[in-house]
Amino acid sequence: MKFGIDRLLADEELRKPLEGRRVALVAHPASVTADLTHSLDALIAAGVNVTSAFGPQHGLKGDKQDNMVETADETDPHYGIPVFSLYGEVRRPTGQMMSSADVFLFDLQDLGCRIYTFVTTLLYLLEEAAKHGKEVWVLDRPNPAGRPVEGTLLVPGQESFVGAGPMPMRHGLTMGEMGSWFVEHFALDVDYRVIDMHHWLPEAGPGFGWPLDRVWINPSPNAANVNMARAYAGTVMLEGTTLSEGRGTTRPLEVLFGAPDVDAKAVLAGMHRLAPEWMAGCALRESWFEPTFHKHAGTLCNALTIHAEGPFYTHDAFRPWRLQALAFKAIRRLYPDYDLWRDFPYEYELDRLAIDVINGGPSLREWVDDPGATPHDLDDLASSDEASWIETVREHLLY
Repeated sequence: MKFGIDRLLADEELRKPLEGRRVALVAHPASVTADLTHSLDALIAAGVNVTSAFGPQHGLKGDKQDNMVETADETDPHYGIPVFSLYGEVRRPTGQMMSSADVFLFDLQDLGCRIYTFVTTLLYLLEEAAKHGKEVWVLDRPNPAGRPVEGTLLVPGQESFVGAGPMPMRHGLTMGEMGSWFVEHFALDVDYRVIDMHHWLPEAGPGFGWPLDRVWINPSPNAANVNMARAYAGTVMLEGTTLSEGRGTTRPLEVLFGAPDVDAKAVLAGMHRLAPEWMAGCALRESWFEPTFHKHAGTLCNALTIHAEGPFYTHDAFRPWRLQALAFKAIRRLYPDYDLWRDFPYEYELDRLAIDVINGGPSLREWVDDPGATPHDLDDLASSDEASWIETVREHLLY
């Protein structure tokens, strides 16, 4: 198969509209060709007139570790072009940034999750391109989580940098498809095109979204492998809690939780009692870790590790958002007074609890904290939203 960048480089006809025009590239460390050449180097080598580059959260180099760790603008030392940060003084491209090119190539590997900020970066780019009369091309890449959709829709008024619009947590789209939905949903008058992939089969095994003949490169520092990408639509919710998501270890965001004062075996037993069907499609293993930084640094934590991989993975049964919600519910049942929800500035949102920002509304937190709320209640709420989203985006599917 071929990713969008590989098709653009291989087909002179696809590149022809770029001749004589100034081109900007939005990229990160995973923006590479099939032979692992970075897209910036490959485009310039192919004769494309790249006049600027843009880095999203974590930077063009992918060197910034945590949320709200900003990247400064710089000049590329090899090519002498400006490299603008879209996660620094601004997250939305300024007029000066937009004036640096005529066509903007968006080549970011995504994880298929609404909260992964590259989704919002694409929306902001499209909105500014519409204002300034610029073109946006998405060089499409796989959604490693595949087509499954899961989670409640973001509630209007709850938008943030991790919530671009009324979509569920696990959205099932590629960035090219997402851009098409953005253009329609927000009625953007923008010249938009997708350089689509050839032969991407999102529901075909054994990769189920990620082609196994392609090397995995971290699109952000804590996105270390496909197992993380599959689990992320659930485990990212840990960022809004006092529980560790495994930052400061070698396998972050592949655990349902880690904490020094939570009994993982007891939580697992509680999950089995509440909704064993929500635990399908993966294996859960008790584990231990001591983070070197971040939450509970230097303290031994008991944890449950997720294995949505190998013989333990069933693509159409694995539901990470429900799985993570179930872990929260079991912890709340086991420890009714546990200080679960972390109150701190999250992605520049200062007045809302992080867990509500992450979920695009308070419904999941309220469900966890309500002693009378059942798994059936949350399932009813989410299932309706999921069906609505699937119908809404059907016409935007390219594969």
